[in-house]
Amino acid sequence: MKYFKSLITLFIVLAAQPAWAADDNLIPPDVRDYLGYGAMMVMMILIIIAMLVLNNTFKALAKALLSPAEYAEMEAERKQAKVKKPKGEVVLKLLSLKPLSEEKSILIEHDYDGIQELDNPTPGWFMYLFYATIIFSVGYLLIYHVFDAAPLQDEEYTIEMKIAAQEKEVFLAKAANQVDEKTVKLSTDAAILSSGAVIFKQSCAPCHGEHAQGMVGPNLTDDYWLHGGKINDVFKTIKYGVTAKGMPTWEKQLTPKQIADVANYIKSVRGSKPANAKEPQGDKENEDGNAQATQTAMVVAR
Repeated sequence: MKYFKSLITLFIVLAAQPAWAADDNLIPPDVRDYLGYGAMMVMMILIIIAMLVLNNTFKALAKALLSPAEYAEMEAERKQAKVKKPKGEVVLKLLSLKPLSEEKSILIEHDYDGIQELDNPTPGWFMYLFYATIIFSVGYLLIYHVFDAAPLQDEEYTIEMKIAAQEKEVFLAKAANQVDEKTVKLSTDAAILSSGAVIFKQSCAPCHGEHAQGMVGPNLTDDYWLHGGKINDVFKTIKYGVTAKGMPTWEKQLTPKQIADVANYIKSVRGSKPANAKEPQGDKENEDGNAQATQTAMVVAR
């Protein structure tokens, strides 16, 4: 009994594990599933064992409470009930047929070239199935073609494609926020640049100017960079900042996607030559972000 209680407790704990599990749980989800399935199988086996024990207990009680004659009569009835009908009888009943010994009673009087036929009725289950198909077809016709209560296959396809498109948008939104300085990609997508421009004017313009011409911070439209001009470098600078030079970190204020949008917007304004642009600072780099020449860097973060 002690072990049985322990197994019950283990089963409850493992069954509740998925609900209690946090994202940082040390047990992987697949291992937790296997443990839960194992606990359920053990519980099912214990239930079967308990049922067998109860069955034997009831037998023992019946034998103790009944007289030998009554118990023998009960056993005889039980064994008789367990006797299976021959397979042939089951098949004949299922197909609504009569055994060979009774076929003479259902012979049709006329014959064809000495061949006689039996007047066997159609099996009941087949007729029920046949009538069910008729009812189904009438219901299908009314639901789909008369009352338009449910969409047809082409309409279902259109609906499912719309749902898939919505799910794709949600997935891409989540995937976009998984980007970092190692995986960010340079993009010229108009939506991304537009989003980056809005964020830049809200968060970056006070230091870099509305047109990225440079104010307290450096000019972002020329070929000179203090911390690298590749898209990965720009993303990293925005994300972690350069606090020693006054550039704040933005990883807590902006999502990874927003940082990527701003970085792409900054790359897009290269060569725009805004009015009153600040003098160059840092190393000169080509469009690929490779250094070409070095210029004295000023103590200002880019």
